[in-house]
Amino acid sequence: MQDFEPRAYKDYQWIVADPRLLGGALAIRTTRLSVAQILECLANGMTLEDIDESFGRSFPREALPEVLKVASELASSVHVAA
Repeated sequence: MQDFEPRAYKDYQWIVADPRLLGGALAIRTTRLSVAQILECLANGMTLEDIDESFGRSFPREALPEVLKVASELASSVHVAA
């Protein structure tokens, strides 16, 4: 497999989106972890320590604010017509 640099999502430092990585799902740069995976872990009550243990300490904690920010952006962009 050839090395490549995934494309940054918007102006995020840690969030990338590239069809060659996880089928284009939003992912954490330098990992094979998706934003959705991290959010699901947090929603299920996992701590950062739990996430570290589950993913072999591959989740960079510095990415957490961006994970939450992108989730907030995506959630606020969903509107249901009355």
